Amino acid sequence: MNPRLHTSFCDLVGVRTPIVQTGMGWVAGPSLVSASANAGALGILASATMDFTQLRESVAEVKSRTDKPFGVNLRADSADVGDRIKLLIDENVRVASFAQAPKQKLIDQLHDAGVLVIPSIGAKRHAEKVLEWGVDAVLVQGGEGGGHTGSVPTSILLPQVVDAVQGRVPVIAAGGFKDGRGLVAALAWGADAIAMGTRFLLTSDSSVPDSVKQIYLGKAVTDTVVSTRVDGVPHRVLRTELVDELESGSGKFTALPKALINAQKFKGMTGLSYKQMWDEGNAMRKAMDLSPVQMIMAANTPMLLKAGLVDGNTESGVLASGQVVGVIDDLPTCQELIDRIMDEADQALRGLVAEGSPHEETA
Repeated sequence: MNPRLHTSFCDLVGVRTPIVQTGMGWVAGPSLVSASANAGALGILASATMDFTQLRESVAEVKSRTDKPFGVNLRADSADVGDRIKLLIDENVRVASFAQAPKQKLIDQLHDAGVLVIPSIGAKRHAEKVLEWGVDAVLVQGGEGGGHTGSVPTSILLPQVVDAVQGRVPVIAAGGFKDGRGLVAALAWGADAIAMGTRFLLTSDSSVPDSVKQIYLGKAVTDTVVSTRVDGVPHRVLRTELVDELESGSGKFTALPKALINAQKFKGMTGLSYKQMWDEGNAMRKAMDLSPVQMIMAANTPMLLKAGLVDGNTESGVLASGQVVGVIDDLPTCQELIDRIMDEADQALRGLVAEGSPHEETA
């Protein structure tokens, strides 16, 4: 492997390649995480859609499939986050990632046990804030990314964050990446790794039903939409009939009752009490400045995603997706994908300094 592709992120986490498989709810389960880890990337297990018992069983399954480092994505505002952090510590999980930055106390607890903390951020000011708390790396997602996302594209946001970080911790770039050229571009912007969600969803190791994968493969780069009608906050998803209905407002009178029903279903799946759900929702409302109605809609999201990504029911579910979906046309294994990305990156780097290139310096 080209030595320039072995970055500080690789050394920090203990992985072979500067690639992260993101913790996508309902998608990043033990099979995908272990396959990513065995292929040389950092696989991240999604725990927000699991109850505590499921998380414990999933961590054990990943460890039975790989001896490579992996991470677990946590919600800092979950009612049982303390128990989940203790599990990570007891099981020697290498990385705790967070969609929203955890409080200083949780970071210190993880650090005392040798667990790395990597929050996702969407703005320069967020990077500056979490650096003060002592995180080990930051994952910055540009607007092209799937799921909850911002409005600033990666090409603008990433250099801003790199400049703010000033080399103090590795920066992981997310939003619009799928190949080796993208990896080299991210490194040129100053990142130390790339993170991919949609690209890993569209692998043969992903548990998403094949019928749903074919829907993804048939989409163009213009076939996603950032909607606030799914859960009250900007959420990039595939454009479907359901999403078009929500966007048009024709379903506004039924959206709230459906959200309440789905929240009840999610309660039954996760084993959370009404108080725990209320505490989590209230924490989300305060952190994201949501109205009470938006808070209820946010509780609806896991079940809408499950309907599409697990049950394959795209008529009543939503499909989170980055814009990069429009330039993906195959379903490789994680090993094939990562090997291909690293080969493409090596070729791209060699092309930049090829003998006789006008870019090459001469004496």
